[in-house]
Amino acid sequence: MNRIDWTGTQPPKATEKGIWSWMLFDWAAQPFFTVVTTFIFGPYFVSRLTADPVSAQTMWSNMATISSIIIAILSPILGSIADQSGARKPWIAFFAVIKIVSLCCLWFAAPGSPIIYPVIFMILASISAEFSIVFNDSMMPRLVGKDEVGKLSNTAWGLGYLGGMIVLIAVVALLAGSPESGKTILGVDPLFGLDPHTGEDARVTGPISAVWYLIFILPMFFFTPDARKGLPLGFAVRFGLRELRNTLGELKTRRGILTFLIARMIYQDGVNGLLILGGAFAAGMFGWATIEIGIYGIILNVVAILGCLIAGRVDRGIGSKATVIISLTMLLLATIGIISTGPGYTLFGLMPLSTADGGGLFGTMAEKAYILYGLLIGLAFGPAQASSRSYLARSVSLEEAGRYFGIYALSGRATSFMATLLFSIVTYMTGSAHLGMSTLILFLATGLMLLIRTPYPADRA
Repeated sequence: MNRIDWTGTQPPKATEKGIWSWMLFDWAAQPFFTVVTTFIFGPYFVSRLTADPVSAQTMWSNMATISSIIIAILSPILGSIADQSGARKPWIAFFAVIKIVSLCCLWFAAPGSPIIYPVIFMILASISAEFSIVFNDSMMPRLVGKDEVGKLSNTAWGLGYLGGMIVLIAVVALLAGSPESGKTILGVDPLFGLDPHTGEDARVTGPISAVWYLIFILPMFFFTPDARKGLPLGFAVRFGLRELRNTLGELKTRRGILTFLIARMIYQDGVNGLLILGGAFAAGMFGWATIEIGIYGIILNVVAILGCLIAGRVDRGIGSKATVIISLTMLLLATIGIISTGPGYTLFGLMPLSTADGGGLFGTMAEKAYILYGLLIGLAFGPAQASSRSYLARSVSLEEAGRYFGIYALSGRATSFMATLLFSIVTYMTGSAHLGMSTLILFLATGLMLLIRTPYPADRA
């Protein structure tokens, strides 16, 4: 196999402006995951769109399951086609249109409206977001030398959290009104006359995230270098599918990369489960409204930015593998803490907590304990994903980056429907979201054990 050497002896092809423009993609994309999926629209979907929070949690989980299956099937195919067609930006633009239109349509998800429509729009937005990430990630190895790729990945991830946090703060401070007083946390009326009783403060996050994405992906199109145009689309599809088949067969001889992808496939299920279900789980357990969920999200994002900045240095110092192992261990401990907490207790009842409500936000001791476990998640879930990305980038060549990052996306989604599906099944059968959330431990622990056995870089014999 002809492999392109992109060690430190090969100078980067991107200018500083081009590198920062590439990192702005994460800044542009993150509000969808932070504000829509995790902290505002997702909990609204579960707790306020219908009168049955348990069935709504199941529907939200099913939405994520369907999205994950579609992403798992198509991501490696699109990545291989991108290697043959060359340029990534046209693909990103195509999926950006679908994502932006779908997010704008979430505005119509009013209480009492047919629940199927926001589910369809969330599926379209989710798969478009993930497909765009495949093409964006495959551009990364061309931007910097191999020694700097871990720092680049974590910095971009931290920048994404900062963008998500800014939008989240704006929503909580200026748009999300209390159902009781109608005022935001600043004590002012929501901007644009948004009515919290009809969920407008949560529904508006779709259009806001769409506009934010549109504005901030533009620098990447203008300043970040792309691969040269390759084969016409028809030939690219045919040759891309052939290359994908060859790559999948090649994995039999590249056992380190195969082991890494399998490990990542499993532990990413647990990470995805925490991101998709964590906010909705808290809303269902404590009855948090948009303001509480928003403040919780802001706290986690502040910690996440710090975690990524620290991880960028750790990754450069001790490597991507060690960084991911530390992060997964923290996520595992935090998940155990979360599922062990309920009104009046934590650590599965070994530590009773007062049920008295001290008033204000997060008034009970159980809510405060939940936030402490959430801080651990905030520190770890960014580095777990960013350093996984740099782990693979250090293990493949430029010419194969598209198809391997497509398979990487597959490894992050191939069985991720299992985490949400298992949550749905266990929650439905037992009526307990705590038992449903406990299934995430299986994915985090199994992936961690496999990763420990994986070589670093993954293409090392």
